[in-house]
Amino acid sequence: MSFEDLGLSQPIAKAVAEQGYTTPTPVQEKAIPAVLDGRDLMAAAQTGTGKTAGFTLPILQQLSKGSSAQANQVRALILTPTRELAAQVAESVKTYSKHLPYIRSVVVFGGVKINPQMIQLRRGADILVATPGRLLDLYQQNAVKFKHLEVLVLDEADRMLDMGFIHDIKKILAALPAKRQNLLFSATFSDEIRTLAKGLIHNPVEFSVTPRNATANTVEQWLYPVDKKRKPALLSYLIGSNNWQQVLVFTRTKHGANRLTRQLEDNGIKAAAIHGNKSQGARTRALSEFKQGSIRVLVATDIAARGLDIDQLPQVVNFDLPNVPEDYVHRIGRTGRAGSSGQAVSLVSADEFKQLSDIERLTKKLLRREYADGFEPVHELPESNLNTRPPRPKKPKKPNAHGDNPEHRDGQRPARKGAGPKNADRNKKRGAGGNSAGRSRPPRDGAKPGGRPAKA
Repeated sequence: MSFEDLGLSQPIAKAVAEQGYTTPTPVQEKAIPAVLDGRDLMAAAQTGTGKTAGFTLPILQQLSKGSSAQANQVRALILTPTRELAAQVAESVKTYSKHLPYIRSVVVFGGVKINPQMIQLRRGADILVATPGRLLDLYQQNAVKFKHLEVLVLDEADRMLDMGFIHDIKKILAALPAKRQNLLFSATFSDEIRTLAKGLIHNPVEFSVTPRNATANTVEQWLYPVDKKRKPALLSYLIGSNNWQQVLVFTRTKHGANRLTRQLEDNGIKAAAIHGNKSQGARTRALSEFKQGSIRVLVATDIAARGLDIDQLPQVVNFDLPNVPEDYVHRIGRTGRAGSSGQAVSLVSADEFKQLSDIERLTKKLLRREYADGFEPVHELPESNLNTRPPRPKKPKKPNAHGDNPEHRDGQRPARKGAGPKNADRNKKRGAGGNSAGRSRPPRDGAKPGGRPAKA
């Protein structure tokens, strides 16, 4: 089957062919005809299976038949959780619309100045790719309008909810016209996603092209038991002894990413860190240098797990296991993409046994263990038993005032003045009998309510 067989026009099929793609992936075979028919869609597919083309190609086809967007108006809105993923989707839109000269696309996200984005939107956007926080900022400043919106796409919807964007998403949905086409694409569908979909999707085409939370069979996975303090030395040893030239390494925290980058540099391995505290310019530059090969190791937090698209990335290393087992699937999904083979290595210390057990239960697969000579752990990692019992449901985390996430600052507004923990402590002290008005301390024995001692 060819892309033209799916109903795509010759200009779009030509742009796809120029990228070297001749046969649609399973998700594209199912998604493209449904979108062209105007149906709502709810699709679950693991990362690297061609989801982005699954919705951008038919949307471009539909929009090419109508009139161009008017000033500040948007015809198709694609929401993504991270800046990197927004940039990646926007690049795909430009690539596949190169032979459609009347399609105008714009990408907006936080971490950069808002004025240039406002100027771009004055001409209108046939396709707008956006992160939730920055989109709300632009909407509240009347820089973007949705009167003529035809299609809404929630890409990586589960990740957006994980990052605390549910309130922003609800505000955005309230601003959109009721009559529109809705498309949900995600690597996994949680119960929260299905709850959101009930009020959003109408009589959808629903499919899953892979088992839920499955890992790609093109990725070889194993782990090295190692003491926590020896992880940096083991990572440097593995990179050097195996001559790895392009390695994506995941850490649990931003501070840990910075520290590991310095340690690798001290060992003569060129590395860079990418996380939420880095400016957008620094993140873009690090990713570009990594793709070009001038940086050997890119150290990232989970903010980058869904947004990095690197052709034929050979190695992914979990320096720290993630606290959320689903993130393991997304991390290793950065390699073994589009049918290519890849390797996913995890460095696991004894105190991460719970995270390891959660991952193995989720993927229904025990990770193979190997030992590196000279790095055998003093604190042995316990043996795993495949536990297939479902874990107890966790209470959902309460987002802060604006649904912001400390790891991913997507142009969110800060919490109102006086709402922080420091002020909360101060207010608590005042209410408990401090020197401020409104104290509730009872009067001293023999004292009048006014505070003076009573005369005998």
